[in-house]
Amino acid sequence: MDQQENLYIVDSRNHRIQKLTKDGKFLAKWGQLGSGEGEFDSPWGIALDGQGFVYVVDHANHRVQKFTPDGEFVAKFGSHGTDAGQLNHPSDVSVDPDGDVYVCDWGNNRVQIFAPDGKFLATLVGDAQQLGKWHQDVVNANLDNQRARRRANLSMEWSLQMPRGVTFDPAKDRIIIADTQRGRLQIYDKPKNYMEPQLNL
Repeated sequence: MDQQENLYIVDSRNHRIQKLTKDGKFLAKWGQLGSGEGEFDSPWGIALDGQGFVYVVDHANHRVQKFTPDGEFVAKFGSHGTDAGQLNHPSDVSVDPDGDVYVCDWGNNRVQIFAPDGKFLATLVGDAQQLGKWHQDVVNANLDNQRARRRANLSMEWSLQMPRGVTFDPAKDRIIIADTQRGRLQIYDKPKNYMEPQLNL
């Protein structure tokens, strides 16, 4: 929802965004199936920044698009691939008060971070040191699982696996990632007051 309490909805199967009042009155819509500016292929996540710009995860086009509140195309973030700044079926997006953009790079098992101008800044691949509760219960319930885990490369357990959601908590300056296949959240603090903003990450 924006500051006027208007609701922006990702209408994924219709490849568009719809804008409604908080009471459900239709205001606007934009987008259609395609790969051009302002077009979508299965849009998924959505977020607004402090200035009211709308960020839409264009899932099957492997990018995030930025729009005005009325649906005018402004910019895009990412392209298809596995390199830094590239995306593979992204699933969610969030924007912090500094304007940095966090994208769940679902198919690449990571979160990509972009500056407000679209420049790639950093990648989060996961740093958890313990299993999620339900995963730990499965290991504890079976001796074969415990033995297999002792033989495994446990560094893989730290990493993100198909992250589905990301949000920025401005009250605590932290990034919260839904590490879906691992059954847990991974949370990163964003320190402040570095001379170079990209070193905050």
